[in-house]
Amino acid sequence: MTTASAFSEEEKAAVYRAIMTRRDVRDEFLPDPIEPETLMRILEAAHHAPSVGFMQPWNFILVRDEERRKAVFEAFSRANDEAAELFSGEKAVLYRQLKLQGILKAPLGICVTCDPDRAGPVVLGRTHNPRMDSYSTVCAIQNLWLAARAEGIGVGWVSIFHDADLRAILNIPAGIEIIGWLCLGKVSALYDQPELQVKGWRDRLALEDLIFHEEWRREP
Repeated sequence: MTTASAFSEEEKAAVYRAIMTRRDVRDEFLPDPIEPETLMRILEAAHHAPSVGFMQPWNFILVRDEERRKAVFEAFSRANDEAAELFSGEKAVLYRQLKLQGILKAPLGICVTCDPDRAGPVVLGRTHNPRMDSYSTVCAIQNLWLAARAEGIGVGWVSIFHDADLRAILNIPAGIEIIGWLCLGKVSALYDQPELQVKGWRDRLALEDLIFHEEWRREP
């Protein structure tokens, strides 16, 4: 057991700074490699995420090979062209202007996966919600992201691809869920606000509109 007392003001400020200044990086990556000890600290933070039944369902596939990252980028590009067709008007124009080159620019790609069988067929806490292992893996990604921000490492989460394409490129077996592809690397700069907000895609919602008390608030 350890104390549950609050952090010092300086420690709290550092935690909140990491949260508030975390950004999804798309095009600002530098080619410099991440130092091995820094990468291991970031992965250790991810591995200390909460997980239902302490099943720790995550794996981290580290991809540095340029040809393999090119194959991932080609898979992304095909899916991205499909996604662009789903938008119309100003959104379609803005979508095609967004730079999504992190897969090639970042020196490291990490495919984060979830193994639903790691703790056996019956998992404490997953008995009535089969998605809890996936949610646990997303917690690991959040830990990774915040640790990376503290280390001065940028992260971009790529979700636009066909599962089968990424599975084939990385030889991921059936039954293992692909949660996402992360681009990691040192960056030239970070946006003061989320890039999609800066570029007019969507504004941050007001927190007070998202807080309900006692029950779901019905819209008038």
